[in-house]
Amino acid sequence: MIDKAYHMLAAVSIGALMVLAILCLIRCIKGPRISDRVLAVNMTGTLTIIMVSACVVLLGEGYLADIALLYAMVSFLAVVLLSKVYMGIYRERRHEQEEMRRMREQQEKEAAEQ
Repeated sequence: MIDKAYHMLAAVSIGALMVLAILCLIRCIKGPRISDRVLAVNMTGTLTIIMVSACVVLLGEGYLADIALLYAMVSFLAVVLLSKVYMGIYRERRHEQEEMRRMREQQEKEAAEQ
């Protein structure tokens, strides 16, 4: 009786986590900012790890726990890489804005001298 309850709870949990993962993937695609997308990728990875861990409980297979740990490492590296790319894009945009500001100031200065 209690085993059926645990299996039912694990199955319902996996279903709910799948719905949340799909919502996170939608946020990852639609996200208005890059930071929203990076956060959604991190959340999707975390939800996947939790789903694999729930499968460990549901199926009773120990090797799935190792797979969850490996996926955690890969997910962490992916988020670090995306953060590095995001920071590079941010710095590039900021540098372009500074250059545009300098050019405007120089043009205003030249116009004032004439």
